[in-house]
Amino acid sequence: MIRLSFGRKLSKRDVKRAAEVAAAIGGRSVVLIGLMGCGKSAIGRRLANRLSLPFVDADEVIETRAGMTIADIFETYGEAHFRDREAKIIASLLEEGPQVLATGGGAFMNPETRAEIAKKGISIWLKADLPVLMRRVSKRNTRPLLRTSDPEAVMRKLMNDRYPVYAQADLTVVSRDAPHDVILGEIVEALRSRQRLDRRPAV
Repeated sequence: MIRLSFGRKLSKRDVKRAAEVAAAIGGRSVVLIGLMGCGKSAIGRRLANRLSLPFVDADEVIETRAGMTIADIFETYGEAHFRDREAKIIASLLEEGPQVLATGGGAFMNPETRAEIAKKGISIWLKADLPVLMRRVSKRNTRPLLRTSDPEAVMRKLMNDRYPVYAQADLTVVSRDAPHDVILGEIVEALRSRQRLDRRPAV
């Protein structure tokens, strides 16, 4: 057995399958998309650890480079400015693959960003139901889009607007109230079985 930094022992089979996926990915990045609360950062860190790849959170990079929180960027400069900055940073991060890259909930809505991800990465939508998302996001008041009198109505609208676009992702894995290792195993298996791993390498 091999013990990872998150404490779970992996069987030789798990290690072999993760190595197969990492080799097949080549120079591309695994890009996690989905609404806030779907688990992109938590799952992404574990996935990166499993595949022996760096983990990058696009929102954290944006905040570091801006020297302010995303909520402050929204408040000071507006959402349009944030989205433009987000698209540019994600494009630059995709040049640095391979990695596991967690993106903000609105990033995949940008057609140019979707095209860059399709060219240089493999996208995975962590799809979650409304109750799951609301339970998770209610724990922190750091989401600028949810700072309203009815955050559930906002989340429902975001789901209606974004889920049809998220469905264009290469893979979909259901994020739910299950152990992270279960979701992680499903992602690895989805990557192993996906024929897109055999497509042309990133340029």
